[in-house]
Amino acid sequence: MKSLFRIIILSLAVMSAVAVEAQQRDPRVRKYITPTRIVWMGDESQITHPEYLLREGVGQADLTNSHICVMRSTKTAHPAILLDFGRELHGALQIVTGMPGDHTPVRVRVRFGESASEAMCDITKENGATNDHAVRDFEITLPWLGLREVGNSGFRFARIDVLDDDCELHLKEVRAISYMRDIPYLGAFRSSDERLNKIWQTGAYTVHLNMQEYLWDGIKRDRLVWMGDLHPEVMTVSYVFGNNEVVPRSLDLVKATTKLPNWMNGISSYSIWWIIIQRDWYYHHGDLEYLKQQKEYLVDLLKLLFTKVDERGVERLDSRFLDWPSNAHPEAIHAGLQSLMLIAMQSGSELCEILGEDALAKECQQMYEKMKAAAPIVSQTYLNSGKAVADPGNKQGAALLTIAGLMDAQKANDEILTQEGVRGFSTFYGYYMLQAMAKAGNYEGAMEMIRNYWGAMLDLGATSFWEDFDIDWMENAARIDELVPEGKVDVHRDKGAYCYVGYRHSFCHGWASGPTAWLSQHILGVEILEPGCRKVRITPHLGDLEWVEGRFPTPYGEIEIAHRKSADGKIVSKVKAPKGVKVVK
Repeated sequence: MKSLFRIIILSLAVMSAVAVEAQQRDPRVRKYITPTRIVWMGDESQITHPEYLLREGVGQADLTNSHICVMRSTKTAHPAILLDFGRELHGALQIVTGMPGDHTPVRVRVRFGESASEAMCDITKENGATNDHAVRDFEITLPWLGLREVGNSGFRFARIDVLDDDCELHLKEVRAISYMRDIPYLGAFRSSDERLNKIWQTGAYTVHLNMQEYLWDGIKRDRLVWMGDLHPEVMTVSYVFGNNEVVPRSLDLVKATTKLPNWMNGISSYSIWWIIIQRDWYYHHGDLEYLKQQKEYLVDLLKLLFTKVDERGVERLDSRFLDWPSNAHPEAIHAGLQSLMLIAMQSGSELCEILGEDALAKECQQMYEKMKAAAPIVSQTYLNSGKAVADPGNKQGAALLTIAGLMDAQKANDEILTQEGVRGFSTFYGYYMLQAMAKAGNYEGAMEMIRNYWGAMLDLGATSFWEDFDIDWMENAARIDELVPEGKVDVHRDKGAYCYVGYRHSFCHGWASGPTAWLSQHILGVEILEPGCRKVRITPHLGDLEWVEGRFPTPYGEIEIAHRKSADGKIVSKVKAPKGVKVVK
């Protein structure tokens, strides 16, 4: 019996050790990326055979010392080279060296950049460049006949400067190391408009880059889990990658580090977003066991939110924030918070019913009705604020009021959201502006906004979507993948605001991926009617498109969808759903 007991204890210990090891295992995969081109060289006469750095490498020094790029310095000349890896990456740099006659290690300076100009800059207060969150500007020593890896950050460009006097640096290889989850793109979107296709793919790739140990805001700066910013990313994950561990891990991390009555990330709306995300995640993936783990916190958070509503049904939240462009407009923030509270009460009621908290579900519904009755108080205050339609914050507030049912969708679309085109759009809340336009039935107009706003970033050379963007930045702007010509505007150095001034601005921010989820939801036309995608409705809205096709991931497999316009303008659809999913029209 004692022997059996010892076997059981030993087995439990082994299982525990295996579980810990699995938890600590890095889910990401290393891939090596060869530079696609040399953008610039300083003291070119001091560099021979730079073209060898564009050859595919093997990551190993050897004794032949052939195909070597040699950078020679003097007391007054210190060569440098700027490499382009072709697209935004998350990861590090691998440098393989050769064997010059002098065995002395060589000091170099490495600078990463999300734009070519950022990789060329110094860290100054004036240009906004920093080493915040990830070190992107540093000095290292390279070995003789060896290898060194340095990073991590988000970058596309890397500049290497020789710092030592009178030396030779032999470079056999310089490769980027991409760290990413090796996961399939289960969802897909293709249409007769290649610009929309590229935007969908870029949004998906932007979020994929941010799916590191946790779901981050950005890979250069804001390598953090910001709960309120997470919602567009979570929607993109659901439409592209399906059920991925990075989402619940991130939701649980912030929950575990936020003891009530504190707000997640110190912001009241971010705790509200946690409830909304839990609802949307459950509807997409139907993981009841995971939802049950949220019950205690969800119940206590909803009860806390009840205390933040006055007797008229108007929100009285503290730590007030929606997004940065609306931050200076209290009437927009008030409209947005009232709207988010209504959406959270609806979401909370649904989740409580599923979890068997019937009394609390009823309280949530009663609070929803009370707050909805206060709609005229909030919406009229907002509409009477007298701001121009393209002012920052105006479209944010209108979008949330519309989604929450506090403002007529057609009125919001005609009088606010579509006025002055994409002026007043933001990369984060642009997703909700598109959602509000869809609610008004303006799918074609929303697609045009996507082409003009997110497409403009692509026109400037972006391969991932940015933390912020203003359409007025396009005037006389240089591309971000070239050194800025004289007389042109450097949008990375000269633009940005709030906490993202100049080069601190992140050019890979997951919250900007909204069009990816939106196109799958509204153009492919996928609407989830029952949790876990047990029942979905497919209602395409092609607008000016001739055809669209794609896939939508469910817990049972992917739904394959194709819509085409016939000669008479009617849409002919083909839908193939996996067993377990009921499709209705």
